[in-house]
Amino acid sequence: MDTDGNVTTAARIASSIGERIISGALPPDAPLRQDHLAREFKSSHVPVREAFRQLEAQYLVVSVPRRGVRVAPLDANSVREIAEMRAALEVVALRNAAPRLTPTQFARIELALIEADNAETLSEFETANRAFHGALVASCGMPRLLASLDGLQLANSRLVFAMARSAGWRPRSNPDHRLILQALRARNIDQACSLLARHIQTIERLAVPAA
Repeated sequence: MDTDGNVTTAARIASSIGERIISGALPPDAPLRQDHLAREFKSSHVPVREAFRQLEAQYLVVSVPRRGVRVAPLDANSVREIAEMRAALEVVALRNAAPRLTPTQFARIELALIEADNAETLSEFETANRAFHGALVASCGMPRLLASLDGLQLANSRLVFAMARSAGWRPRSNPDHRLILQALRARNIDQACSLLARHIQTIERLAVPAA
């Protein structure tokens, strides 16, 4: 298989395994075997190894000496680390993105907010939630930072699904999102960043007692 084919296959494998991890179909510490996955996806080991690297960059798997690649843990330390990293980095991105927001970008943020409010399933909500947070920072002009945030957001989605399984989930609006958008429309960047940091850290307070 050529290099482009390996990359495409690796992305497909990473996406499929990532969805299983986020949904909880693959639980924390579950082993991931290269040979099993290569057979499942009818590929060589090369794209499987690349998929593992992609998933590790998204904080969804870990490589453990003498134990191989496993689904990343969801213990209190992991939850806290994800929340604190995401809060710090997303605030940096928002502070750089906010002065560049255009009417079109505000419309994208508003649409994602409405879709999250109108979600009838957890999957719909989390898709809209990721879209909202992505739209907030998309114009920051910092591609490396955005790539890191993409991985942290997926790890955050996993926390949301885990909490929903243990506590139940019901459709509801997110007032924090509305407050963040209002602050941005008023060009009150400091307030928007403060609200965003508090909003992200809420998941740590909710998840750690159950982790």
